[in-house]
Amino acid sequence: MKKIFLISAIILTTSGGIYSQEIGVRFGNISGGNAAIDAVFGTSKYSRIHADVSFGSGVGIDLLWDFLDRPLGSKSLNLYLGAGPYTQIADPFWLGVAGEAGIEYHFKKAPIALGIDWRPSFSLVKITEFHPNVLGINVRFVFGKRR
Repeated sequence: MKKIFLISAIILTTSGGIYSQEIGVRFGNISGGNAAIDAVFGTSKYSRIHADVSFGSGVGIDLLWDFLDRPLGSKSLNLYLGAGPYTQIADPFWLGVAGEAGIEYHFKKAPIALGIDWRPSFSLVKITEFHPNVLGINVRFVFGKRR
């Protein structure tokens, strides 16, 4: 039983390294401030986890699950849609859900990705309201091989 658990753990931890990881910054309207540390963790060829941590009027955390589309069959251009929870740890405390629609370009000769996205959010805790004007620009450094 221990061998099965150990083999499963090794497979799960090393399989995440097959897909590229990205880290950079996001500028725009973000829960918690106007700039964030932006990271992307590939989960499969056509999905990923998109996370942001911002500091400003508190600490904001967004954790979105994106689905990718490559409309031209190219690895350079991605369209993505996603959704997930967000929170702002400050006074007042906010908790809600955000959607995401964006486009990004991965340069072929440099490990850099540029993107722009729209991230409307719906606050559930503190005040229940819709926030439609949430735009951002992403600049990330790409680690690993892209599929």
